[in-house]
Amino acid sequence: MTLGTRVQGLRHARGLTLQRLADAAEVSVSMLSSVERGRKAPTVLVLARIADGLGVPLADLVAEPEDSRVVVRRAADQDTVEEPGGWRRTVLTPVVPGVNFEWIRTTLPPGCDAGTFPAYAPGSHEFVVVESGTLRLTLGGRTVELDAGDSAYFAADVAHGYANPGREPCAYHVAALIMRPRAAQPR
Repeated sequence: MTLGTRVQGLRHARGLTLQRLADAAEVSVSMLSSVERGRKAPTVLVLARIADGLGVPLADLVAEPEDSRVVVRRAADQDTVEEPGGWRRTVLTPVVPGVNFEWIRTTLPPGCDAGTFPAYAPGSHEFVVVESGTLRLTLGGRTVELDAGDSAYFAADVAHGYANPGREPCAYHVAALIMRPRAAQPR
């Protein structure tokens, strides 16, 4: 796998546009695009900035994986984000360039509404399993309440929201296959 393919795969896996990654990495969009297409060999400084923008160590960006069929993500390397409102989400799965799958564990404190997430591209899917507590899942205009041990599936091409209406913390897992819209092809 080429460096440009790795950068592009990691960018897509994180749902970043060229502009957003360029801003985060403090490099120009044209430089980033040229790196992804293999048209420019970036300096170590530019590579370090891109790695920082992607949130990966520089070594992970430039090293060839020994066996790309097996990717391990240790618990210590999982990304946990503390969101406004006191809720937390942890991305459990490794990031694999070109694979649009994530497994996330989320914890909502009592009475917390994590908000509504926009619809993904057609062909996107989410599976939800409640580990503990009660989860209110809102899909478009429909609401479903799930208790510990319950699971649900939905086509994720609709706006969807997660909330904990209960008095106990709610922990749940989301396995998501998120399709990305194809970029327009030049004519």
